[in-house]
Amino acid sequence: MLLPRRPRRPPRFSVINQAPSRFHRVAVEVHRRLRAKEGVSAEPTSENFCGGFRAAHTPTVKSVRKDSQTKKLINGAIMNNDFLNKLEPQHLREMVDCMYEKVYTEGQLVIQEGEPGNYLYVLADGLLEVFQNGKLLGEMRPGSAFGELAILYNCKRTATVKAVSQSKIWALDRQTFQTIMMQTTQARHNEYFSFLCSVSLLRGLPEEKLAKVVDCLEVDYFEKGEYIIREGEEGNTFFIIAKGEVIVTQSTEGLAEPQEIKTLGVGDYFGEKALISEDVRSANIICNENDTHCLVVDRDNFNQMVGTYEELQSYLKEYVDELSRSDERRNALPHSPIDSAEAQELKRLREKISLLPFKDLEVIATLGMGGFGRVELVKLKDEDTTFALKCIKKKHIVDTRQQEHIYSEKNILQQTNSAFIIRLFRTYRDDKFVYMLLEVCLGGELWTVLRDMSYFEEPTARFCTGCVLEAFDYLHTLGIIYRDLKPENLLLDAEGYVKMADFGFAKKIGLGKKTWTFCGTPEYVAPEVIMNKGHDFGADCWSLGILIFELLTGK
Repeated sequence: MLLPRRPRRPPRFSVINQAPSRFHRVAVEVHRRLRAKEGVSAEPTSENFCGGFRAAHTPTVKSVRKDSQTKKLINGAIMNNDFLNKLEPQHLREMVDCMYEKVYTEGQLVIQEGEPGNYLYVLADGLLEVFQNGKLLGEMRPGSAFGELAILYNCKRTATVKAVSQSKIWALDRQTFQTIMMQTTQARHNEYFSFLCSVSLLRGLPEEKLAKVVDCLEVDYFEKGEYIIREGEEGNTFFIIAKGEVIVTQSTEGLAEPQEIKTLGVGDYFGEKALISEDVRSANIICNENDTHCLVVDRDNFNQMVGTYEELQSYLKEYVDELSRSDERRNALPHSPIDSAEAQELKRLREKISLLPFKDLEVIATLGMGGFGRVELVKLKDEDTTFALKCIKKKHIVDTRQQEHIYSEKNILQQTNSAFIIRLFRTYRDDKFVYMLLEVCLGGELWTVLRDMSYFEEPTARFCTGCVLEAFDYLHTLGIIYRDLKPENLLLDAEGYVKMADFGFAKKIGLGKKTWTFCGTPEYVAPEVIMNKGHDFGADCWSLGILIFELLTGK
C-alpha cells in the first residue's frame, strides 16, 4: 500500500514518535557500535540478459586435461562440501574441467590468515595443517575442498593452511568460477527463452514476463517407453521438449489400442491448457528416446510467479497503453511525496550547487568514519544550508576493485528524485578522495535507533517498511536493483521519515533482466545471489523480508 503525501508534522507512527528526545536536537555524536553489518562484493560484472545474451566483455574459460580418477576425486571433494554440493551437474562438470594443478613444498603456505582470497582448492595428494591465530585446528587429507568463500567475493582468509609434506592441489580462481556460472546459466536461459517464444499461449507476453516463466521452469528426465502423460488423467503441468523425442497416441473409436498421431521433438510442447484450468489429458505422450529432457512448469508455480491466465490476458490488453505512458509516469514520480514547491526548490538548489567550488564548503563536524573514508557535516560558506560530504578514499576503491560500483552509485543517484532516497547534489575529486555532496539526515542511521531500542513495535516497523517499499517501487520502476538493504543503510530525516542511502551496490539492469555480481550483506543476501545463478528485483524483495524480521526482533 502506498503512503499518503507527507503531512507537515511527523506521522503518528514515525520513528521520531518512538524516541522523541533523540530527534529534537542535532546530534553529530559518533555512537559506539555493538556490531554493525558490513557489505561484501566480488568484482563487478557488466553482463545482464533477457532472451538474448548481451555483454560488453565475455571472459573465456580454459579446460585442463585430467584422467578419470582425478576428476572423480575433485568431484567427490566438491560434493562433500556443504556449500558447493548444491551446484548443478553442468556447473560442476565445468568446474572440474577448469581446475588446474599447483604444487606446494613442505612448510609452504597455501593460505595466509588475513590475506585476501581468490581460489577454491581441492587437495589431491599430501597433507595440510590448518591454523587460526597461531593455534593448530586440524589436518586436511586428499579429497578435501577448502577456500570456497573466495570464489564468491573478495573475502579475507580466516585461517592459515600450511603444507606438512609436498602437496598437489587443484585450484579454481574466482573469475573462472563466476564465468562458468554466468555463461552456462545464460546459455540455458536463452535456450529456454527461445522455446517459450514459440509457444502460442505465451508468444504475446513482454520479455520481463517471459523471463519470469523461465524462472519457473524445471527439468524432468524420461526414458524410452515411459509415459509422460496418460489419456484421461487430470493434469496441471505444461511441458516443452528440450532434448529427445516423444510420440503422441490417442484412443480411436472401434480400435482396441490407441493410435499414434504424431511425433514431437526439440522445441515442441504439450499440455499448455493446464496453465489455464484443470485439464483432462486428451492423448498419451510417450517418451521415444532415452534421456529425453522436458522443461516443465505446473499451474500453481506459473500463477504465483507470473499470474493467472486471465491476469495475463488483462496485462497484455493494457501493455501497449502502458508503454506509451511509462516515460510520463516515471518523470511525474507519482509515488514521491514532494509537492511542486519542494520540487522547484530542489531544482534551484541543484543548479546553484553545480557551480559551487569545493573550497566554499566548510566542515562543521565528522558524522562517521569507516574503511571507505569518512562522512563530514558541511555547510555553504556564509550560509546555513548543510549537507553530508561523503569522502571516499581512491586507494580503497582501487584495492577493492569497486570503480564500477562507484560510477554506478553516482549515475543512479543523479537520476533519482524520491523523498525516500537520499539526494546527491554533485561530486568532487582530488588526488586522494572522491567526494559526494549529499542530502544530510541528522536523525542518523535506523540501525543506531534499533540497537538502542532493541526492537521496534509493529506500527513502527510497518512505517519503516512502508518507506522502504516506496523507495523500492520507485527504483524498480526505473529498472534499478538496490542489493544492499539493511538498517545501517537507512537514514532518518528531521521528521522521522526513512531514506535509503549508500547505493554502492545498486545497478540499473532494466525490466526482466538479471545481473551476476555477488554483493550485499551476508545476512541479507538472497539464495540466488549466493549460488551465482543470476538475480533480479526478487533479491531486493528477499532482503525486505529479512529487514522486517530484524526490525521486529532486533536480531
